[in-house]
Amino acid sequence: MDIQWWIWLVLGIGLIVLEMLLPTFFILWFGIGAVVVALVAWLAPALQLDMQVLLWVVLSSVTAALWFKVFKRKKPDVRWTADTALGEVGLLTQTVSEFNKGRVRFQKPILGNEEWICVASAEIPAGERVRILAIEGNTVRVGRA
Repeated sequence: MDIQWWIWLVLGIGLIVLEMLLPTFFILWFGIGAVVVALVAWLAPALQLDMQVLLWVVLSSVTAALWFKVFKRKKPDVRWTADTALGEVGLLTQTVSEFNKGRVRFQKPILGNEEWICVASAEIPAGERVRILAIEGNTVRVGRA
């Protein structure tokens, strides 16, 4: 049985389109393998079907292995986590007490905001320096610095 090169191209494009519809990010490598086999079959039309299938399996496996071993990030990005913001010092712009929320401003943005609504376990007047103890949703828990 002789498979034409364009059949591999249609299969590859179909798999790539299927990847766009199903966000698995794994079907893509089979599609890329099929497109490369189409190119090889176009350049070498005497290539037998079993060699084409073997080439497709090898290319798909190699591209998937390269993705998981080389291109995928090894360490998680910790720049935007709450743990990195703990201990930061800011200036209280609005008095905070145990039952009233206040506002605190930081010199550099903390998780994207320079000013946060804050809570505290004791009253702290405006104008004092405070330190982040915890981030609780959209508010920060502060204490005297």
